[in-house]
Amino acid sequence: MSTTDLAPQDTNTTDRRSVDRQRVTFPRVVHMEWIKLRSLRSTTLTLAITVALLIGFGLLFSSVVGSGEGPDQEDFGDPTSITLGGVMLAALAIAVLGVLMSAGEYATGTIRATLAAVPSRLPVLWGKVVVFAAVSFVLMFVAALGAFLVGQSVLSSRSMDTAALSDPGVFRAVVGAAMYLTGAGLIGLAVGALLRNTAGAITLVVGALFVVPGLIQLLPSSWNETISPYLPSNAANALMTVQTESDSLSPGSGLAVFAVYIVVLLAGAAIVLKRRDA
Repeated sequence: MSTTDLAPQDTNTTDRRSVDRQRVTFPRVVHMEWIKLRSLRSTTLTLAITVALLIGFGLLFSSVVGSGEGPDQEDFGDPTSITLGGVMLAALAIAVLGVLMSAGEYATGTIRATLAAVPSRLPVLWGKVVVFAAVSFVLMFVAALGAFLVGQSVLSSRSMDTAALSDPGVFRAVVGAAMYLTGAGLIGLAVGALLRNTAGAITLVVGALFVVPGLIQLLPSSWNETISPYLPSNAANALMTVQTESDSLSPGSGLAVFAVYIVVLLAGAAIVLKRRDA
């Protein structure tokens, strides 16, 4: 057989390899979203602020709780809750980051290029979810663990009661803090994809996670006790509580309720992404 007979086959093989290199696959979409996440200066800054809030306020609360003339330590909660006192403010920062990761592309118009590269659309959303969840959980777990260890060291230096990771419920509370922060970011990401408006999405997320729980407390006690445990922030708070209160959900139930909020919002974001033009 001559070399000229092999040429068409070699050409076809080369064409197939070229098509394989250009084919859109989910791992490639995930890699694309990872490049977007780490290449934006605002992302790095917001994550740094989140870590600083978590560790800084945990250190602050550990330094001032029970100082001077005032109530005993029991009125401030258990040692784990004290050192994780910065979680709520950190959740605000990471929820805003989630909104920016989705709605920000619509604001700048870069979403059109993204959807042109990935015509099936849904892998773009799932890629964002995978990248954001992985990066957030790892970083938030390290930050929560750091806040706990530093805070317990400060409490110990002040001869106050401390907790160890091996104590019942403590490690679960630290992991729960990372899960809550990751979930808050995913809620922001989903709402941003639903509304496609940065300011509106941030307002809605902040209101739902931080304002509504306070307003619910103004309702009659029977309504408050019925509704309050099932709000997203209160349900997630059950994950971070070592000593579960009688009027709150158990850690398992809190995780289930919080997960339902995330799943429903992401499902809505997927439907909107599939049906509406960019």
